[in-house]
Amino acid sequence: MAIVTQTPLNPGDSPLVREALSSVVSRETSATQAAQPGESLGGNGAWPRPPKCRVIAVANQKGGVGKTTTSVNIAAALSMNGQRVLVVDLDPQGNASTALATEHRGDVPDVYQVLVDDLPMTEIVKQVPDMPNLYCAPATIDLAGAEIELVSLVAREARLRRALAAYDAVELDYIVIDCPPSLGLLTVNALVAADEVMIPIQCEYYALEGLGQLLRNVDLIKVHLNPSLRLSTIVLTMYDGRTRLASQVAEEVRSHFGDTVLKTVIPRSVRLSEAPSYGQSVMTYDPGSSGAMAYMDAAREIAYRGAAL
Repeated sequence: MAIVTQTPLNPGDSPLVREALSSVVSRETSATQAAQPGESLGGNGAWPRPPKCRVIAVANQKGGVGKTTTSVNIAAALSMNGQRVLVVDLDPQGNASTALATEHRGDVPDVYQVLVDDLPMTEIVKQVPDMPNLYCAPATIDLAGAEIELVSLVAREARLRRALAAYDAVELDYIVIDCPPSLGLLTVNALVAADEVMIPIQCEYYALEGLGQLLRNVDLIKVHLNPSLRLSTIVLTMYDGRTRLASQVAEEVRSHFGDTVLKTVIPRSVRLSEAPSYGQSVMTYDPGSSGAMAYMDAAREIAYRGAAL
C-alpha cells in the first residue's frame, strides 16, 4: 500500500494556488487506483485533435526550470490520449532523447545533421519504444558545435523550419521542440519554426529574471522572421506549497499573463527526476505520482485549448 505524505498548505497561499495544490495532493492519495503504464490517464476517449499540426517551442534561457521535463511529459501525455506527437530534441545535452529511450550517442544521425548537412528529418526520427503515437528526433553532443557552424550558412535562422516543412507531418498533431537553455541560434531556429511558445517558469524568484529578455526576443522574431509566432502557454513548475515564495511567484505570473498561464501547477516530485534514468517519461514510470497527474492535467488543458483555435 502506498504511503503518501501530504504537503501542508501555507496559510499565505492565494485561494487559486491552494485549490491547485489541494487538487494535486488529493490526486496523489488515489495513486493506487491510477492507470497502469501505457494506459490513458486522460479520462474516457481520445482528446480532440487540433485543426492542424501545432508546432510548440518550449523555451526559457534559464537552466533548471523544467523545459525538458515539461516537453517530454506533455508530449507523452498527449500521445497516450490519441494524439500523434513528435519531440524534436534541440538541446546538445540530449536529455529529452534519454527520457524517451532514443539512442543519441556515437554515430546516430541527429538534429545536427539536419540543421548543418541538410539531412532529411525522416532519416533521424524514431518511434519511442512502447509509445506508438510518440516519436523523437534525437540530439547528440555534436549539436553543441551547430551554434558556430550555422553562422556562415544561408538562412541560418530558418534551417529547422525548412526541415520540418519538408517532413511529412500530415499525420502529426503536435511537434514539441525542446530548446537549449540559451538564446542562441538553436533557440532562434526553434522560434522561427514554431507557431507557439511554451515557457516553463520555476516558482522561484530567479526564474523571473531574464523572462523579459526572452519575451523581447520572441517579439523581435515575430516582427522580423515569424509573424505567426505567439506566446500561447506558460507552465508553473516545481511548485512547493510549503513556501510563501512559490505562491507569490505564481500570483505574480498569473496577474501579468492572465489566461496564458495554465490552471494546473506542476509540483516538485522525486518521480519526475527519477523517470529519465529508466528511459521513461513519468507518465509510464509512475502514472499515479503527483507529477504524472499534474502533467496529464496540463496536457489536457493544452489539447482542449488547441481544439478551440
